[in-house]
Amino acid sequence: MARYTDASCSGIQKAAILLIALGPEKSSQIFKHLKEEEIEELTLEIANTKSITTQVKDDVINEFYEICLAQQYIAEGGIGYAKELLEGALGPEKALEVIGRLTASLQVKPFEFVRKADASQLLNFIQDEHPQTIALILSYLSPVQAAQIIAALAPDRQADVAKRVAMMDRTSPDVIKEVERVLETKLSSLVNQEYNVIGGVDAVVEILNTVDRGTEKHIMETLEIEDPELADEIRKKMFVFEDILLLDDRAIQRVLRDVENSDLAIALKGANEQVQNAIFNNLSKRLAAMIREDMEFMGPVRMKDVEEAQQKIVNIIRKLEDSAEIVISRGGGDEIVV
Repeated sequence: MARYTDASCSGIQKAAILLIALGPEKSSQIFKHLKEEEIEELTLEIANTKSITTQVKDDVINEFYEICLAQQYIAEGGIGYAKELLEGALGPEKALEVIGRLTASLQVKPFEFVRKADASQLLNFIQDEHPQTIALILSYLSPVQAAQIIAALAPDRQADVAKRVAMMDRTSPDVIKEVERVLETKLSSLVNQEYNVIGGVDAVVEILNTVDRGTEKHIMETLEIEDPELADEIRKKMFVFEDILLLDDRAIQRVLRDVENSDLAIALKGANEQVQNAIFNNLSKRLAAMIREDMEFMGPVRMKDVEEAQQKIVNIIRKLEDSAEIVISRGGGDEIVV
């Protein structure tokens, strides 16, 4: 006898049924994009699912398909556009049901229409707005878009806007809707939305990692004066060890000259294969073999020690970049040293 009926399935139960229906190979790919607690919850639910009727399985798959279809339509043209297309495909009653289910469980990201706009055009509409309004909008843009806009702002506004992005936490749904309404009028576009956790240090780090080096340095130097603690928190996240892949071979070789072999061995213990290969390919065969041997014989290493060793190397990279001895490949029009 089936454990569930279509009417009694909760969201987590439907997700488990869908993963079972998709099979282990496809489900494992989905798991890669989930948080640990979500994976644990789903795994437990799958383990507790003993039998499912064909009808329930088909209903869950159809519901998933309909929601994906609605999401695609919303992304292309908003709620109204999605409703119109779904009515043609599923009928008015079913379309309303799918849209209602979607808006109750999934959220259309605010300022989606702005994300499709050209950064230079968008700049014309927002550059004279209050810095807090600009920060709110940048928090919802892609890092590339946000970087282009913040780099084009007047120098005296760049650090102010970056600081406001970093300090932003939660914003009232009414405020977001009002800003959207004004931009809709200016850009003749639309989106229907509510609330969200936005901004924060991670958001401004993504922007600064994408913007040109000159703009980044100006913002960081200003923040170091106005808010040293915030500047330090941002700097720690600005360049992670895995970003060594952004360096060319010559730059990696220059960095490695200043790195202790013992630190390198520990740092590579926690690195992915791509990063390890990038390092080993820029060492002599003899030294690479020696580092590999050290890694093998040192046994398990505490994650804290790995992170400390990696941070030492990151600090060396940042120091060499500041002194213009190496160049980190990034967006935003960095000058190329030849």
